[in-house]
Parts: sequence; C-alpha cells; structure tokens
Amino acid sequence: MKFFHLSDLHIGLKLFNRDIREDQEYVLQQITDIAVREQPQAVVIAGDIYDKAVPSAEAVEVFDRFIAGLVSALPDTAVMMIAGNHDSGPRINCFRSVLSRQNVYMIGQPPRVEGEQIERVVLEDEFGPVNFYLLPFVRPSMVKQITGVDENGNNLSYNEALHRLIGRGEIDPSQRNVIVSHQFYLPSGTDAEDVERMDSEIRTVGNIDQVSADILEQFDYAALGHIHKPMKVGNEFCRYCGTPLACSISEAGQQKGIIMVELGDKGDRKTTVLPLEPLRQVRVIRGDLEEVLRQGCGDYVTVILTDKVDLDVFDMQDKIRSAFPNLLEIRRETLGRTDYARGHAAGEELDPFGLCCAFLNEPDEEEKELLQDVINTVQEVMQE
Repeated sequence: MKFFHLSDLHIGLKLFNRDIREDQEYVLQQITDIAVREQPQAVVIAGDIYDKAVPSAEAVEVFDRFIAGLVSALPDTAVMMIAGNHDSGPRINCFRSVLSRQNVYMIGQPPRVEGEQIERVVLEDEFGPVNFYLLPFVRPSMVKQITGVDENGNNLSYNEALHRLIGRGEIDPSQRNVIVSHQFYLPSGTDAEDVERMDSEIRTVGNIDQVSADILEQFDYAALGHIHKPMKVGNEFCRYCGTPLACSISEAGQQKGIIMVELGDKGDRKTTVLPLEPLRQVRVIRGDLEEVLRQGCGDYVTVILTDKVDLDVFDMQDKIRSAFPNLLEIRRETLGRTDYARGHAAGEELDPFGLCCAFLNEPDEEEKELLQDVINTVQEVMQE
C-alpha cells in the first residue's frame, strides 16, 4: 500500500498581505503531477485545508480545481482529508456521505455523541486491509459527551480528551492501521518549549493543547498535521510532513515535500520524502544596502539592512523595491536603545500572553492562570 501524506495547505493564505494564489496553484499542480508519476492508492491531507474558517471564493476555487484534477488524473486513488484548527469543521463535513461515493472522504468533525466512532476508511491490497482512521482537530469541549469531564465538571485537558477518544476505538493490532490527526503531539518526556514553532502557526498560551504521542504508538503510521516544519514525533513512522509551501518568513530555506508511505505486510514500513519546488522561494537577505541590491531577485524577500549610517528612506525603499519586485518587508538592524522599562528585550516580539504580562507588570501565578484561560478562550472563539 502506497499513500501520500500532506497537510496544512492553507489555501487562501496571504504572505505579508501579498496574494500567493499563483504559488499555491503551482505547488498543488506539482503534487498532482508527482501523484500521477508514483500512482499512490491514497492521498491523505491532515488538516488546515484552508487558511480561514470561512475561505474566500477564490480559495475554494483553488481547492476545487486541485481535487477535481487529482480525481480526474487518478480515478482509483482514494482522497482523504480532515479539518484542522484553521478550518470550519461543519463546512468541511458538508456533503460527506455524497463525496465518499466518489472515493473522496472529507471529515470535518470528530465523534461527539455516544454511538459515533472515529471515521474509518478501509483500503485493500495484496496483504489485506489497511484501516485509515480520520480524526479532525479536536477541542475537549467538542467531545465531552463521550469522553466525560473531570471531577469538578470541567472539560478535560487536550491530552486526556484525546487519549480517551482514541482509546475508545476498537483497533485491531493484527491489522495495518493508520491515523490521520491534526493536533500538537509531543513524544513522551519532551518539553513543548523545545519544539521549534513557525510564525504562521496558532499557538495556545501555556501550550495547553499538547498531547502525549504515546497514544499513537498502536498505529503503523501516524499522518499528522498542525506543525508547519517537517518533524518526526519519536520515530520515522509518526511525523508531521509540514506545509507544502512556506507560510511565513520563519520557514525560509526549509525543504518542503510530500511524505510517501509504503506499507507491506504487517511491520514492513517505509517512508520517502518527495521534494516540492516552489515557484518562488521565501528568503531573508541581510547586509548593507549595496550588498543587498546586488542580490536582486523575484523571490519573496525580507531585507534586513545592517548599515550603521542614516539612509535616505524614500530613495532606499525605491531601490530595494526595484531590485525585489516581490519584497515582503524591510527591517533595519539597529543598536539596542533604552527599553523605557518595557520589561522585555528591545526588538523582542511578544505573544499576547507576554504582552499582557508586561502591561500588568508581572502578575502573580493566580492572575497568570486566569489570563491564560481568557486568551485561549478568545482564540478558540475567533477560530470557531
């Protein structure tokens, strides 16, 4: 059984308010071309199909063209996808039963009431069945009717909710099983702060959404979405494939790709990364003005100027924009100045929690806990 693992398409995303539709269409067509060459039996997309819960008409058109082209080119290939935290679960779930008859499985919502189970798609090859368990992004509040609440009647933690939800499924360990999930999984014993996160990812205050990856060990492969940098979660067969296209400056220089998974008989597994080449790279160019201008190109570029002398702002901007037609931003590297008791290093970008703590001048632990809860609640409401 050969299948592709993709995630975090973020169709409709704008890079520094620059429309990258052409770049997204280019890489999606590349994915289709590689699929035609490799002939996988399934293409799996592990969440964040769109960048916004209510995508624009243009974003829907791009996605529609991609899926239509994929299904037309590979009519016998199953296409499976789940909703991520950027997607609207009910919208992704629309026409679910109709699409499944066309070998397209779009799963937007997890099981929420007794009697419902994680969606399972079964494919066959010469070694027997392969069970694909499709689990969209889960918040504890979504599944509390079947996972329960804590002793105080509050929602469970993400970790406990996911363990109970996945644990209630009757998974046959003698068969080959694949889970497709969009969560923040961590290997046991790993600190969330040690995981490099990209600027384009939505993060919760205090990393309350972290889930121990030990629950994934029962699967032959875990196709994960949510983390934008390719990353293994403990081993070769539990991994994030990352975005197919850079979604932020922090992803500059990353090699993007498709993970091709091959399952033989039970226990016989292999993964291969098939590289994707963007229409335009995302780059950071640093140096004085003359050095920077000598590197003019059509890529998406952040320019960091190191000149220690004053520059004519308007002349400098005109020259840089002429050399880099797809310029994203210009930064000046300056010597540190007085921070006016702001409570953090000059130039440091704080998250909402850090900004609030700085504004409140170091709140106590009880106030910090309350603040974390407020910020996370607001972020969840905004996503929904």
